[in-house]
Amino acid sequence: MAKMANPTREIRDVASDFLGLDHLRPGQRDAITSVLEGRDTLTVMPTGSGKSAIYQVAGLILKGLTIVVSPLIALQRDQVTSLEDTGTITAAELNSTLTDKQREEVFAQLEDVDQMFLFLAPEQLANEETLERLGQAKPALFVVDEAHCISEWGHDFRPDYLKLGAFIDKLGHPPILALTATAAGPVRDEIVEQLSMEGPNIFVSDFDRPNIFLNVDTFHDSGTKHDALIEYASGQQGSGIIYTATRKHAEQIAGELSDRSITARAYHAGLSARERESTQEAFMSGEITVIAATIAFGMGIDKPDIRYVCHYSISESLDSYYQEVGRAGRDGDPAEARLFYNPDDLGLRRFHSGVGDLDAENVRPVLATIRNAGEHVDPAEIREELDLRDTELIRVIGRLEDVDAIEVAPSGELTPINTDVSVSEVAEAAAEAQLQLRNYASTRLEMMRQYAEVPSCRREFLLNYFGDPYEGPCNNCDRCRENPEEAAHSEDRPYPLQSKVMHTSWGEGTVMHYEDDRIVVLFGDAGYRTLSLNLVQENNLLEPLT
Repeated sequence: MAKMANPTREIRDVASDFLGLDHLRPGQRDAITSVLEGRDTLTVMPTGSGKSAIYQVAGLILKGLTIVVSPLIALQRDQVTSLEDTGTITAAELNSTLTDKQREEVFAQLEDVDQMFLFLAPEQLANEETLERLGQAKPALFVVDEAHCISEWGHDFRPDYLKLGAFIDKLGHPPILALTATAAGPVRDEIVEQLSMEGPNIFVSDFDRPNIFLNVDTFHDSGTKHDALIEYASGQQGSGIIYTATRKHAEQIAGELSDRSITARAYHAGLSARERESTQEAFMSGEITVIAATIAFGMGIDKPDIRYVCHYSISESLDSYYQEVGRAGRDGDPAEARLFYNPDDLGLRRFHSGVGDLDAENVRPVLATIRNAGEHVDPAEIREELDLRDTELIRVIGRLEDVDAIEVAPSGELTPINTDVSVSEVAEAAAEAQLQLRNYASTRLEMMRQYAEVPSCRREFLLNYFGDPYEGPCNNCDRCRENPEEAAHSEDRPYPLQSKVMHTSWGEGTVMHYEDDRIVVLFGDAGYRTLSLNLVQENNLLEPLT
């Protein structure tokens, strides 16, 4: 890659001339410079801080083809429209809505233009012909937008996210740029690992959104909680989002608000694509003010004047929660994140977590069938022969790959490896790998519970989780306003935040948070663990690491 004479000036000029940006934030400039130097780059920046400008400026300077992996068709379409509206940038989408003729037109464009942004979901890269034709175009940059989806969706829901590293290698390993708004340490590590990033530069911006007031209302029966949410939303000015765990609750809440003359609609995966698109457009334009939605809504939403985000149902993790509340107050004006919390909701969230059970007896027939079939086995044949649901097969294949029992080609075909290990041994190892995933998901939900019940500064707890050693009081959460003395942190902190420690059983960990006489440590395999500080010190359970 040719070295630019004055990269800072070229970055500034391209941002201004093509995107109309008068200035870039330091985090944006650093990430762009890293990409232009040919370095794999992971950037974590809060919602609304301009992540898209990073790949847009870098792609325009590099020229050639910039592939952008984007999780949702609606989001791909919005990004294409935004770029094409400049009148000078070529952009296209490649997804399941295109006809064969339209797909050919996209590939023809690749041959006719010097620079192009192509948006697609990871499933498109599983098509061998698509991967080959994109490889022939010699991509200059490979971007993974909303990169936290690798960790959130890859293990059970959308396994092609876990194949992105293999896809990138097939494309000649162009520089990789991964972007996300929220990713705690373990999620960042998984993004780097799954994308096969080589010596990446990792930029993590300040996570704090000081204009968002953090509040939790606690209830012990669902009826009172429901009534309180309706009363709260009915009395608010401006736009708001209400997140629920189920479609039923989304419909019910939207209906009750509409009965109170609040312009509200439900949004969830059970609606048609046309209904979802219409609802989103009405919300963006201000025709409706409230969206009651499952997590299907919000990714890529660029509406700066959302004044509140409510959670009727607790999120599965603080990563998801902060991603969702970060959609409020992007204009910098005061906004509110309010969680309507009932401890009983934790059981429902565990049920909806997406990390299912896996017994060894479910793994054995799948592995045996793959081994008997030999190389390049089509998963569809396995599914048909064993009469499995897609989700069941995806889960088993994912864990078999984790324990090095099979190789999964970019096309999805399976090849058995390490066949000297017995089927029973592999099946037990795969079941154990799934159990570790479930345990990790459980510890992340436990951190969500602790946030809801923490007696001290909520902002301190939240930012510490993401590796930001913030110390309260923040004076902009309910705890700090109600009892600022109790919200202040304790001085008894024998292990600095973010320092490395070694536990006698769980190995190396990172100190994440203190709460009264407890310490929260994140361990690689055991996840987030809350320990009695007195017991830790009395029994020398944690050894500081330098």
